[in-house]
Amino acid sequence: MLGVRVASRKLAARVSLLSRYSSAANPPFDPGQVERASDDVDVCIVGAGPAGLSAAIRLKQLEKETGREIRVVVLEKGGDVGAHTLSGAVIEPRALNELLPAWSTEYPSHPLTQPATSSTMRFLTKSRSFPMPHPPQMSNKGNYIVSLSQFTSWLGSIAEESGVEIYPGFAGASLLWSEDKQGVRGVITNEVGLDREGRMKDTFEPGMEFRAKVTLLAEGAHGSLTKLVVKKFGLRSGQDEQTYGLGVKEVWRVAEGKYTPGAVVHTMGFPLDRNTYGGGWVYHMDGGLVSLGLVVGLDYGNPYLSPYWELQKMKHHPYFASLLEGGERVAYGARVINEGGLQSLPKLHFPGGALIGCSAGFVNVPKIKGTHNAMKSGMLAAEAAFEAISSTDEGAENVAPLDLAAYEANLRKSWVWKELHEVRNIRPSFNTPAGIWGGIVYSGIDSLILKGRTPWTFRHGSSDAAHTKRASECTPPQYPPPQPPLSTDLLTSLSLTSTNHAENQPVHLRLPPGAEARRRHVETNVKDYAGLLGRSCPAGVYEYVDGAAATADGKVEDQGWEGKKLVINSQNCIHCKFCDVKVPTQDITWTVPEGGGGPKYSASDCDIASAGDNVCFQASPRRRGRLFFYIVVQLFGKYYSTSFPQRQ
Repeated sequence: MLGVRVASRKLAARVSLLSRYSSAANPPFDPGQVERASDDVDVCIVGAGPAGLSAAIRLKQLEKETGREIRVVVLEKGGDVGAHTLSGAVIEPRALNELLPAWSTEYPSHPLTQPATSSTMRFLTKSRSFPMPHPPQMSNKGNYIVSLSQFTSWLGSIAEESGVEIYPGFAGASLLWSEDKQGVRGVITNEVGLDREGRMKDTFEPGMEFRAKVTLLAEGAHGSLTKLVVKKFGLRSGQDEQTYGLGVKEVWRVAEGKYTPGAVVHTMGFPLDRNTYGGGWVYHMDGGLVSLGLVVGLDYGNPYLSPYWELQKMKHHPYFASLLEGGERVAYGARVINEGGLQSLPKLHFPGGALIGCSAGFVNVPKIKGTHNAMKSGMLAAEAAFEAISSTDEGAENVAPLDLAAYEANLRKSWVWKELHEVRNIRPSFNTPAGIWGGIVYSGIDSLILKGRTPWTFRHGSSDAAHTKRASECTPPQYPPPQPPLSTDLLTSLSLTSTNHAENQPVHLRLPPGAEARRRHVETNVKDYAGLLGRSCPAGVYEYVDGAAATADGKVEDQGWEGKKLVINSQNCIHCKFCDVKVPTQDITWTVPEGGGGPKYSASDCDIASAGDNVCFQASPRRRGRLFFYIVVQLFGKYYSTSFPQRQ
């Protein structure tokens, strides 16, 4: 069994390491001195999302077509495939139709059970709602409303049936480099069993090396390994900074009379002010469920703004309050979303690998969709990787890092590039001196008349963090107090994510070392930015508390300013990456915690699915086998409202 091979190698390495240190008294961990189990693979994919799994499936299709065997491993930091996947989501099936042309008949248990039946857009004032024309890109004819975590889990089961090895709970923590440090040769998973001080516990297990001819990074938006390679290889040279939105989402089971299967609604205006880009959504899913949420552009200026409380405020609008009356909230989550578009795409390949999906940033903001583009990028990267590997001898070792330039060249010729080029000016048009209203006017002209055929390209001037104004320049928004069940406090919402991290592990949200660095962070963020993270993190991870309180590492030291200290409640983290993107001081780095930790969005989806809906895709026997051995190792150490005909 594949799981036995990995588990036994990890167990052997751990036993060797513990025996070596048996006479030492709780030594500090030195990653440079550790003996690691290793495994040689052809392609290592980091992230079991739509892009990573599409790449894996396509590689196995090419294996079948050509007869050349190729070993594909997918590492997933979530406890199961789909556990860390969050989106609205309305899927355009274009890439799926290319990848699996007979998906609807060959896989009858697929989760695309609710086609979009109508598409509308509304402008909200504080108390009223007005229909408004929407751009043609927002038409959803032929699309499907899904749980993206269920969709991803389904793709994972297809990948496994194809022979792909998927390892949930294995977080890609660092990269393996070529001897000259100029190429990537694989991935190292994170260590397990370190205490908060970074010392080895009795359950310590070193990370494992996956040595690969090609490494594909499919971590999602603002991935930690992606940040490393972008900086190492200068992949963003000549391109704009990536800009992001934060999507905050809830799922409700609404009263029967308020449920319209397949209805897709987008909103603009309230609760956001005219200086803040964003909008809301309402998607009527299968089974009487409604996905609703708010995306806030993270180039907002006011440090007092809280995306979470903006969503709670939005639900008090009569349009939402009427919809949710008599309903029950059953899920919550948040995640950053790429919004930069074409001008923010980095160079997509580097020696030994490539960026795919949201690691690169293929979201079409006017469409409010990116899954189809992410999947297509994974398929094109897979084809380039297979071609590059096929140019080497089977079984060859120590080959030079392979070049995947063909991936980027082919993507530039694909419908993905054409689609993003056509809409490239729409999102940045909202950042011109004309503001939000100017952006709305320009977007209408561009969508209806210009269609991207202009000699100019608007630029994203600076990072989202740099857009943040000082608190002295801003007025705090007014948020209504929670009124359950319509709106609740943050920790009540957080409980719906099933977030969990192992206790007494190193804090994975890292500041530069030393008390002085922490003191500077507190001084700048409290004095100049009103403690932005303390009010804006959608999981309540950060607190700027009175100085008598302990810091996150359990110490009470002079790490504060004017009586305030920073506490990082890392156990609350839902892996949204907001802090890494938005903190004005840009001194917090998000890293992977122990594999399997974090939210369990797929578990929430399973809990809320109606009996008989057949939308919950449990782990296959092969995956359960791997999970069993992993546990053993741990124990050992458009222009108007439109309606669409139902698809028969």
